[in-house]
Amino acid sequence: MTKDNREHKKAVVIGGGTGLSTILRGLKVVSSLDLTAIVTVGDDGGSSGILREELKMPPPGDIRNVLVALAEKEPLLQSLFQHRFQHGDQLSGHSLGNLLIAGMKEITGDFVTAVKALSRVLAVRGTVLPAANQSIKLTAHMDDGSIVSGESNIPKANKRIERLKLEPPDIEALPEALQAIEEADIVLIGPGSLYTSIIPNLLVPGIQTALKETSADIIYIANVMTQPGETDNYDVKDHIDAIYRHVSFPLFQKAIVNTGLIPPEVVERYKLEGASPVTYQPNSLADKHIEVIEDTLYQMNNYVRHDAQRLKEIVLHCLYGHGYRK
Repeated sequence: MTKDNREHKKAVVIGGGTGLSTILRGLKVVSSLDLTAIVTVGDDGGSSGILREELKMPPPGDIRNVLVALAEKEPLLQSLFQHRFQHGDQLSGHSLGNLLIAGMKEITGDFVTAVKALSRVLAVRGTVLPAANQSIKLTAHMDDGSIVSGESNIPKANKRIERLKLEPPDIEALPEALQAIEEADIVLIGPGSLYTSIIPNLLVPGIQTALKETSADIIYIANVMTQPGETDNYDVKDHIDAIYRHVSFPLFQKAIVNTGLIPPEVVERYKLEGASPVTYQPNSLADKHIEVIEDTLYQMNNYVRHDAQRLKEIVLHCLYGHGYRK
């Protein structure tokens, strides 16, 4: 962990999927940050979907990924928690981490208590909270008038999404999540799947109210690539417009966007999968009074991913006003 003499600040990160895990890996090493991750509970596919239905619990998959990202001894735990059984009629397809969360939930009798207990066992750096203590069902209203239910079904419909709704509509946010937002110095939203990881958190009534009332800077971290079936041909403004259709107030003070050029051969490879770079058009957010921070934010292994180190530097600059150079 990075040791520093800066005053302690409180950061809340809201989202789900690999994007949330990436930014948390960068921020967890900063000793002056008190981190809280608020994680979506709308997943209904794969191992998470099966456990959700059979055990009547919130889906554990996104929570599992965040616990691994924030764990002190991450490499070994990642292999253990992310291991998926390949054999057995009942076990095949399940990740060991999901089963451990499910088992802890049965031992403690409560999903949130189970997450807290596993956080202690794993020496997690920060606090991990589901957006709610129960599963939510996502329903997408498409631009052709059709309605698609279920998080895993929404991208498969391959239609333009106009509006997302939660069931039940009166779902209650965790008091700890609301308190974290209220006390935060900075709130980071994204990166992650726009309609299935980001917006569902914002539709929880208490969370939206807390975001409206907090004095924290609220910053949007834009995706680097579009997601097939969700954000086809979206640029940064399209992402933020979609979020603003679902909240009742101007949410963001800043947006962090990638303006680094992705190599053409990589763009072509992603094009075969139906994805493309998320572009930013200069001054396109001026009417929303959002300060835009532009930089090269991606790195490549087999896939294009956010650069956790670069994002960390930008976030610290937003908090402390120094230590970041383009």
